[in-house]
Amino acid sequence: MTRFVHLHNHTHYSLLDGACRISDLVRTAKRFKMPALAITDHGNMFGVISFYQQVMEAGIKPIIGMEAYVAPESHKKRGGGQKGGGGAFHLILLARNMDGYRNLMRLSSLGYLEGFYYKPRIDRDLLQTYSEGLIALSACIKGEVPYHIIHDDMEGAKKAARFYKKLFKENYYLEIQNHGLDDEHKAIKGLIELSVELNIPLVATNDTHYLKQSHSEAQDILLCLQTNKDRDDPQRMRFSTDQLYLKSSEEMNQLFKEIPDSLTNTLEIADKCNLVLDFEQHHLPSFKIPPEEGIYTLNEFLEKKARDGLMKKGPVTPELEKRLEYELSVIEKMGFSSYFLIVADFIQYARKHDIPVGPGRGSAAGSLVAYALGITNVDPIKYNLLFERFLNPERVSMPDIDIDFCYENRDRIIGYVKKQYGGDTNVSQIITFGSMKTRGVIRDVGRVLKIPYAEVDRIAKLVPALPGITLDQALAKVPELKELSGRKPYDELIAYSKVLEGMARHASTHAAGVVIAPGDLMNFVPLYKSGKEDITTQYDMNSLESIGLLKMDFLGLRTLTVIDQTLKALKNKGNQVDIQNIPLDDEETYNLFAKGLTVGIFQFESAGMRDYLKKLRPGCIEDLVAMNALYRPGPMEWLDNFIERKHGKIPVDYIHPDLEPILKETYGIIVYQEQVMQIANSIAGFTLNKADELRKAMGKKKHALMQKYRNDFITGAIQHKGLEREEAEKIYDKIEKFAGYGFNKSHAVCYAIVAYQTAYLKAHYPLEFMAANLTSEMNTSERIITLIDECRRMGISILPPDINESEARFTVSEKGIRFGLGAVKNVGIGAIQSITEARERQGKFRTLFDLCKSIDLCRVNKKVLESLVQCGATDSLEGTRAQKMDALSSAVALAQSHQQSEKRGQTSIFGEKEGSSAIDPPLPNVDPWPQSQKLLFERELLGFYISGHPLEKYRDEVRAFTSPHPDNYSGIPSGHSVRFCGMISDIRQSYDRFNKPYAFFMLEGFSHQVRIAVFSEVYEKNRRLIEKDKMVVVEGRLERRNGGDEISITALNMWPLESARQQLTKRLILQIYTEKIDEDLIRRIQEQLKRYPGTCRTLINVHVKGKEILMRSKTIRVRPKKSLINELRGILGAENVWIEG
Repeated sequence: MTRFVHLHNHTHYSLLDGACRISDLVRTAKRFKMPALAITDHGNMFGVISFYQQVMEAGIKPIIGMEAYVAPESHKKRGGGQKGGGGAFHLILLARNMDGYRNLMRLSSLGYLEGFYYKPRIDRDLLQTYSEGLIALSACIKGEVPYHIIHDDMEGAKKAARFYKKLFKENYYLEIQNHGLDDEHKAIKGLIELSVELNIPLVATNDTHYLKQSHSEAQDILLCLQTNKDRDDPQRMRFSTDQLYLKSSEEMNQLFKEIPDSLTNTLEIADKCNLVLDFEQHHLPSFKIPPEEGIYTLNEFLEKKARDGLMKKGPVTPELEKRLEYELSVIEKMGFSSYFLIVADFIQYARKHDIPVGPGRGSAAGSLVAYALGITNVDPIKYNLLFERFLNPERVSMPDIDIDFCYENRDRIIGYVKKQYGGDTNVSQIITFGSMKTRGVIRDVGRVLKIPYAEVDRIAKLVPALPGITLDQALAKVPELKELSGRKPYDELIAYSKVLEGMARHASTHAAGVVIAPGDLMNFVPLYKSGKEDITTQYDMNSLESIGLLKMDFLGLRTLTVIDQTLKALKNKGNQVDIQNIPLDDEETYNLFAKGLTVGIFQFESAGMRDYLKKLRPGCIEDLVAMNALYRPGPMEWLDNFIERKHGKIPVDYIHPDLEPILKETYGIIVYQEQVMQIANSIAGFTLNKADELRKAMGKKKHALMQKYRNDFITGAIQHKGLEREEAEKIYDKIEKFAGYGFNKSHAVCYAIVAYQTAYLKAHYPLEFMAANLTSEMNTSERIITLIDECRRMGISILPPDINESEARFTVSEKGIRFGLGAVKNVGIGAIQSITEARERQGKFRTLFDLCKSIDLCRVNKKVLESLVQCGATDSLEGTRAQKMDALSSAVALAQSHQQSEKRGQTSIFGEKEGSSAIDPPLPNVDPWPQSQKLLFERELLGFYISGHPLEKYRDEVRAFTSPHPDNYSGIPSGHSVRFCGMISDIRQSYDRFNKPYAFFMLEGFSHQVRIAVFSEVYEKNRRLIEKDKMVVVEGRLERRNGGDEISITALNMWPLESARQQLTKRLILQIYTEKIDEDLIRRIQEQLKRYPGTCRTLINVHVKGKEILMRSKTIRVRPKKSLINELRGILGAENVWIEG
């Protein structure tokens, strides 16, 4: 048998086409004992670095390539025929050496940057320019040569083959494939003829798209996802074979036993491919020292800047000097001086240009050099942070400094970096891949299989919301899911999902990643252009780090913008607040945390977090750091224990006295990765660098390495501290137990500081802070509703948008916070600028016509004006909303005529000249809009109601029958019975596989909205209630998903809100506060009650001189009509009468 090498393989990076995970592909090739393996994804090199590393690790020779798309004419020409499919021919290109690899990167890049038309296309001219170091195969039946053969054009085939032979010489091969397709048999015959006639060798391949033959249908599902078709669509694209799998050498020998040379040639090609990628070399741009600074080496200049910066922070103690010298020596030894200077440079630019920068992010906050240079603003000595967690000379990898910037100015920073370091040629954003995660792949596959959404959604939700969980793990954990996997049609759903889960689904631009190269990026990494015209690298963050390029995260952090806008608002009022120097022991700030009043507070505002804050009652920054680290999946299970230890309810146990200094701040619990390192250093004598390796091994569950370190730790503890083996083992086991959950303390400190800053501003400057928060969320209706509800809780009035008062942003006024015009739908910044400029120029607008004639009607068009009228922003002008809406067209027309006359210097149709007062046309006499119409427009244009609420007339019912309050849902488990009242919106109705109807809808309350699911019998019983804008009470089962943060209710009962008072009220509660029992008052109340006989019980709480007397009437039962409630409130006060369900 002839040995064989697969040279034509598509991984899942042939997006929604290839169904092979790289790891599985490599594992199978190793099992087949293949000496080499190629990667040839469609037009891209997305997976090349990961592939190369995994193949090398498996002891197999990697062959790097791609299946290129070659345009029949210029790659820049759009349109044309469908030759070869997609308007381009296929061609396999493989890199023989580094020259070939660089040319492959260049060709792939140009295909996306210049030639993209449905596919990333190159052309013959580009091939002639960049053919050095490449091997070319004629590809599948969509290749140029086989295409001509299949279409009976042997001359065309010869002409093409001669071109490629001349270009690639002995490195051009005619590729033959046999997947059982008729066209392939015809192509093979012609290719053999050409091989003999033109002396071009044949090579056999299999067009691998999936791993096993049984995966062909799963790959077919991928094609359906790619083309957005159902599986049973007869018109859709499909492969007419199940042979596109990774075949063994035996299978390939059987297929091509008549052409053995085509098999031998795979080995010949593999022998020619000897690309070696160097993952040890770093490709850092060089920092240019400003001439005015003098003559220094990079190392000298870094030391100078660090020492100068540290001296500005305060006295340089021996401890600081020792730490600084150590860090500088490590940075110099590892060759990263330029890196630190570059980062410090663009952060200095940001601060100089009033662009807010965060105090730090990630492990970089552990570096004193970073602190001295101004890269971070957290003192690593004060917070006991470790440099070795950031930069470890025993772990040769690029440092990772991620920076938070104000989200509005992130692009300015990227622009500066591009300007400084070579523009778009050298600087790029980074690609990221959306993958088919477990729940998502179930939903994707279910849609293709046409399984009703409700069923698919229910099955997807059976998968536990745990990070990284696989479908196999879910099947082992959830019996119902396991049972479904054996029933039709769910067996297919589960089987296909298992094949496809984790595969790349689409490419997009990483939200933060930026890469800086020392020269033309295309010499280091292939580039990609998305549909949005964003240019990114084709390699993701991990691959870029592997090849030694400088990458960093420039994150746009909305909270920094909120802080900045708050400070600017205060400064405008003459109140200068230095947020970097606020006291970190402010009592009012900690009271805010202790009461859980943290809506709007960075990282501390989720309902679950607020519950824990009330239990913890943090009193220092260290408590906030610990809470930030613990409130995450995994470590959260220790939160209650942590809180009880803090409050002395559980004794703090350190196991060994030497652990107390390390674990005292976290009450004996290992919370931080740095604590793991310090314990290994203190107890076992590990260097901090070795301790970091231990931490990393534990975090990644590398069991072989962990066993080695266990032995080292126990031996070290016995020798270094004189511990007994049993005691050393106990300490190591404790470390191992917590290390997998341990959080980066440096990061937790940085973000706890940002959280404290926001809480300080909320506690001391609530108006300015909440206005800035509202502005930052003005495009997110749900968040606006939450924040406005919080403002009302704080006693802050939200004033409606007003054409005469509002700015683009939310602003503070004497009466409260004024709604920003920028939050009104359809109103853009250009329109707002025109309105505010006109207002500044001439004062407040009086009438609709006055507004129209004063603004630029090209920037403020009729649609904008309609939105302003409908949402109530013109209420300060004369007339009702209905009148102004009716008059708008004529007002705009008259204003345009007026403006044209003014331009010509003529008297207008109203007889006025420039500077004279206009005679406004009268408003039409039309009826005002009903309140319901006004509210409808407000909801549509503002995202919520501002002049009232549709539920207002049912406020008593909502209070009585909502149980528990949605704010308390965080503490309620799934399956618990709840009631929620609101108005129905966003209805989606369908049928399940048994043809039973079901519905999903949103139920909107005063300040919360909840997703409701109504199935089968409940649906049939309540069908008439499921209408848009219908107000209902829903009783049902609370459901949780995505770790419990997403809440929904499965309905079991429903009632119309209008009749719920009669159906659900159990008690009428009256509360009386008096100095003595007032018999006359009691008599008046009883008379009122007797006028409304019914079945509802009455309960009277009488408060006399601090004592409470409970009175229950055995004889008086009432019908709790609204008129009765109003009459009783007239006697006792509105707050002292209510109903309960």
